[in-house]
Amino acid sequence: MPSDTSQPSFVLVRPQMGENIGAAARAMWNFGLDRMRIVAPRDGWPNPKAVAMSSGAGRLLDEAQLFDDLAGALGDRTYVFATTARQRGLTKPVFSPERAMQIAAEKVAAGEKVAVLFGPERAGLENEDIAKANAIISVPVNPEYASLNLGQCVLLTAYEWMRQAGDVVHEATDLGKGDWATGIEVEKLVEHYEDRLEEAGFFYPPEKAEGMKTNLRNLWSRMRMTRADVQMLHGVMRQMVRWKDRG
Repeated sequence: MPSDTSQPSFVLVRPQMGENIGAAARAMWNFGLDRMRIVAPRDGWPNPKAVAMSSGAGRLLDEAQLFDDLAGALGDRTYVFATTARQRGLTKPVFSPERAMQIAAEKVAAGEKVAVLFGPERAGLENEDIAKANAIISVPVNPEYASLNLGQCVLLTAYEWMRQAGDVVHEATDLGKGDWATGIEVEKLVEHYEDRLEEAGFFYPPEKAEGMKTNLRNLWSRMRMTRADVQMLHGVMRQMVRWKDRG
């Protein structure tokens, strides 16, 4: 897993329930983060409920650092984000989670030590906590229900970190054991269908035949096919011709 110099530390400030600490650990682990700091947890530390909820992320909790106060947790940090869904009346730059993690990735790459603060479940961070931060991460939520669970907020931020710092594949096709069909293979399939359809009188009337063939070729080009697809479609046409001949 990454070291303390290659990722931000996620700081849970006065978390109340062990289950939520465990959920936060699980969310961090999902997205390649393992540097957790815990400030004055309400139910003490270690917490067996956190371990139970972490679902395999126990090592992260074993290595979590415990602090009595926020100042201690931020003592070695050079840049700090504070998460909140509420307006705070404090003059600070405010970033979306996506933009904040872009900045975090840039700062970490430059050798800075970044922290992200997450507040307690009941009411979030206090203004005096946020005053210790350099910037705010404002999560865009429904204004009529702005409450985010601690684990959810950690997961959302960790996901954005992975998007900015990791190699995220935004779209892919699982080919299994197959390969994409080549241009020649597709061309042979097109010719097979055109020949058989020509014999069947499909391209009628004659003056519209070329346009119909162009439209058919355009249809094939929109269907990106594997070699197995091409072989199957050849087989379909061969079987249809055999069936016709039997009649």
